[in-house]
Amino acid sequence: MITSQQMRAARALLGLDQRQLAALAGLSLPTIQRMESSDGQVRGVVDTLVKVITALEGAGIELLGENAPSTGVGRGVRLRETTAGKSGGQGQSLLYDKAEEPVR
Repeated sequence: MITSQQMRAARALLGLDQRQLAALAGLSLPTIQRMESSDGQVRGVVDTLVKVITALEGAGIELLGENAPSTGVGRGVRLRETTAGKSGGQGQSLLYDKAEEPVR
């Protein structure tokens, strides 16, 4: 569904802190903190995950799964596999509309 890396990157692209994302998604700050501290795929109640994804997508974020093409336009971030066959974020991607500078 979504990885902790995607959540952090999406917040950075939108210029949101954890408290702002929690308010946008209608969740508590500790819930967002727990989700972002996960390793890889975020685990949790499906309803909670859907709230976060809905909030991010409503703010202009397009979440892509591994090897998924994008039909959107705008700038994007995709972690690609290295020559060693490992990727920084399992090939997860983000596209965004609003950011002025790339995330590093």
